[in-house]
Amino acid sequence: MNVTRTPRPARRRTAFGTALAAALLLGGCGAEVETDADASGKVSVKRCGEPVAYTLPRRAVAYEGGSADKLFSLGLADHVYGYVMPPANPPVEESPWAADYARVRMLGDDLLNKEVVVEAEADFVLAGWNSGFKDERGITPEILDRLGIQSFMHGESCFNYPGYPERLTPFEALYTDLHRLGAIFRVEKKAEEVVAGLKKRVEAVRAKAPGGDPVPVFLYDSGTDQPFTAGSQVPPNDIIEIAGGRNVFDGLDQRWTRVNWEAVAEAEPEVVVILDYGDLPAQKKIDFLRTSPRTKGLPAVRKNNFFVLDYNEGISGPRNVDGLEKFAEYLRGLER
Repeated sequence: MNVTRTPRPARRRTAFGTALAAALLLGGCGAEVETDADASGKVSVKRCGEPVAYTLPRRAVAYEGGSADKLFSLGLADHVYGYVMPPANPPVEESPWAADYARVRMLGDDLLNKEVVVEAEADFVLAGWNSGFKDERGITPEILDRLGIQSFMHGESCFNYPGYPERLTPFEALYTDLHRLGAIFRVEKKAEEVVAGLKKRVEAVRAKAPGGDPVPVFLYDSGTDQPFTAGSQVPPNDIIEIAGGRNVFDGLDQRWTRVNWEAVAEAEPEVVVILDYGDLPAQKKIDFLRTSPRTKGLPAVRKNNFFVLDYNEGISGPRNVDGLEKFAEYLRGLER
């Protein structure tokens, strides 16, 4: 049986070791970081495709683990007032930057909203477009601009940002975000070090990728009538490709999107990646795939080729590289 996952109790037991390793590599966990420029002025940095003049943030608010992790990986806990963490996100105690999460405030356990940001007296908000920021919920960069609150968006969400789109592959977007956040917070040298460390790890994985035809991989997020999966614009697409696989829906110019089971069956995936998050455990998804008439005949299901990807390894953030390394090791161990 080829199911790979790290049980949550085990992850908690090893949290200290993981946090220490991440701190050494990425400089998180409250490390003091010297600023690289005059903090009194403004710097121009792109927010998606839009140049924006930023003052140095002092009370940043992050939405979801990926946003907070980016800030903490740059040693910026002293500039973070708090975070908003929806139920899908695994416990922050499992983060390599658990010590930094403990230093700041949890401002909410639901979706990002304007009221939380205003009440926090935030001077900077970090989130994705159409996830944290959304017209329908009344919190967008434009609205925050009018309130005098700075904002920044994950590059991987910028491809369809109205007026100022920007197209980057998900891992390129991660590196770009870290560089841009480094500029905004005046820690450019630290950002360069963090990005260089991540790139080195990614290239080490790429060098070991199995030869031959890439393994067809289906990412299963959720859904029974219609599966929710990863298109080409989210980190799992790059994780799968760099490790030596092929996302069977890499032709969809989308982030997270719905498809139909007929398309999944036609793709004949040899591996299913299960995105694991708090309110929908991975094992329930695996049980569904094993029993549903639409999916139990898939090659991956027949062979029990399931890989469980942690939520924060699948959304944009430094832990993408952790997910990549684990998935690459799994692929290399498959019998083909």
